[in-house]
Amino acid sequence: MTPRQRMCEAVRRGHPDRVPKDISFTPHVLQMFKEKTGMDDPAEFFDLEARWVELAPLECAQDFSEYLADLPPGAAVNSDYGTAAIPGGFYHFVRRVFVMGKFTTAAEVEQYPWPDYRSDYRYARLGQEVNAVHDAGYFAQGFGGHIFETAWQLTGFEKLLESMVMQPEFAAAVLDHITENNVIRARRMAQAGVDMVQIADDVAMQDRMMMSPGLWREWFKPRHGKVVQAAREVSPDIPIFYHSDGSVEAVIEDLIDIGVTVLNPVQPECMDVREIKRKYGDRLAFWGTIGTQTVMPFGTPEEVRRTVREMIGLFAPGLVLAPTHVVEPDVPWENILAFRDAVRDYGALG
Repeated sequence: MTPRQRMCEAVRRGHPDRVPKDISFTPHVLQMFKEKTGMDDPAEFFDLEARWVELAPLECAQDFSEYLADLPPGAAVNSDYGTAAIPGGFYHFVRRVFVMGKFTTAAEVEQYPWPDYRSDYRYARLGQEVNAVHDAGYFAQGFGGHIFETAWQLTGFEKLLESMVMQPEFAAAVLDHITENNVIRARRMAQAGVDMVQIADDVAMQDRMMMSPGLWREWFKPRHGKVVQAAREVSPDIPIFYHSDGSVEAVIEDLIDIGVTVLNPVQPECMDVREIKRKYGDRLAFWGTIGTQTVMPFGTPEEVRRTVREMIGLFAPGLVLAPTHVVEPDVPWENILAFRDAVRDYGALG
């Protein structure tokens, strides 16, 4: 099979020849990778089956100066939306600063310089990029966006959660602007011919959700549902990938209900992976499963190999094997190689 065929089979719970895989690095680990291998591209070294395609950047950056005037020294905008951060002084971590932190009304939200996701120039080369990925034999994936994460990075985490209860008009104004842009983005990704649309929101902690499942169903289920529907109106059977770290089992049925078909990252430290496979394996493919809180940083290379073999036996077919998050600096290089080698040695499905 070509890499694209292998991935298409896996995310549709079909029968690929081998288990496909994925891995990504924090900046510190990426630098270590370059030093160890003499290569620049992890996708080439690990023979990854998927490639990203992206919409074009804004031709004219939005003017956020009015909202940045009172931010601390060193704060910098880091997205189209004007979300901002200060380097945290420890690896890649940052301290968030909130451009809408002093907003009190929906009217202020409406006056904010929201980014342009409608203009055709942002998508003009997307189809060509997808075709180039396909011509090279790879699986093309496009991102449909965050909702909760983008919103709280604008307003502040506590402010957003409080406003969902105390100031629903304010919260709805923020979330609806983001959702509208994600709907456009997902539709255009599907029109360009991507093989899968990814959506994402970290909404869970180690052992529970960040909000009640009922609140998530009220505020986020219908909005993510609109994004999925937009892609499906173009491509009715396109796979939809949803990412949230942590324990999201309380809303997995809801994710399936809105059309999610691939769940990521399936953290074994947070959920019973055997129970997840038993309950949802006939409706979901799984992407991840190799713990970055346990075996990747703290296991031996042999334990990494054993875990890879165990997860393949449990989840495949219908599995894209990957560490459950970007690989952090506490992961030994030997364990990264053990992951690669174990997928090669144990991944054949016949």
